[in-house]
Amino acid sequence: QVQLIESGGGLVQAGASLRLSCAASGRTASSAHMAWFRQALGKEREFVAAISWSGGTTDYADSVQGRFTISRDSAKNTASLQMNSLKPEDTAVYYCAAEFLWRERGVAGQVKYWGQGTQVTVSP
Repeated sequence: QVQLIESGGGLVQAGASLRLSCAASGRTASSAHMAWFRQALGKEREFVAAISWSGGTTDYADSVQGRFTISRDSAKNTASLQMNSLKPEDTAVYYCAAEFLWRERGVAGQVKYWGQGTQVTVSP
């Protein structure tokens, strides 16, 4: 069992930055791949970024490549998402995710554990 708690969402203007954090706890938390997904109002949940359990491999959606950076602190069992140059289209509820096969990292339906979500709103 893995528990995930996100923090760091908020309301910002376009061009600003935000940092989301996800605290993971549980027996297998330290060995789990982790990811961030987001879901805008009326849309399906979509993949944003993923990081391997070792932190050595990352992957990003094309829409955030070069603007967002995912990282993890294995000692603290936390994963973070640094979001720069935010755009109004980044507005969504952002979810931390854990435990999935790396080859299925972009598939929301293959994620075993989810956080409760944190709202990110970017105004024009």
